[in-house]
Amino acid sequence: MAKLYFNYSTMNAGKSTVLLQASHNYRERGMQTYLMTAAIDGRAGAGRIASRIGISEHADTFTPEDDVFAMIRSRLDKGSVACVFIDEAQFLSEAQVWQLARAVDDLDVPVLAYGLRVDFQGKLFPGSATLLALADEMREVRTICECGRKATMVIRRDETGKAITEGAQVQIGGNETYVSLCRKHWREAVGD
Repeated sequence: MAKLYFNYSTMNAGKSTVLLQASHNYRERGMQTYLMTAAIDGRAGAGRIASRIGISEHADTFTPEDDVFAMIRSRLDKGSVACVFIDEAQFLSEAQVWQLARAVDDLDVPVLAYGLRVDFQGKLFPGSATLLALADEMREVRTICECGRKATMVIRRDETGKAITEGAQVQIGGNETYVSLCRKHWREAVGD
């Protein structure tokens, strides 16, 4: 029975690495996978899921306007798919998460979504909030704060390294922009 999975964490926890490894494991056994990622994040190049450790794969991209159910159904029409993998799932819209649930329920294909849970202000991304509500199973990909505790929050830094507390929810960036922290150190960084 297919399920919708949400694998979440903060920045730099290795979500993309885990996704690419899982896809590789399927393919190594002769099973096809379908990889998708948000078009907004082109840091590794358009249509690429990449890990900081240097592995990457081509993926179809989605924008907020795309019907991801239709994209999955179209891919299934071309041949069998053992599993669908979604990177940068926080950028899914609420409607798109419902479309993923439909793909699981109606097309009987497992969907594994990987993404951030909260933004730099400690607020849920809309896609993540809906995944938390609808996912059949949730798994936390853990990373650590500079103090050694589990990191559950992320700060956005300006060019001087100071934590930013206001701004647009979405700003694409990596280690130069974001730092994962435990809640205590996040609160200290944002002046709470």
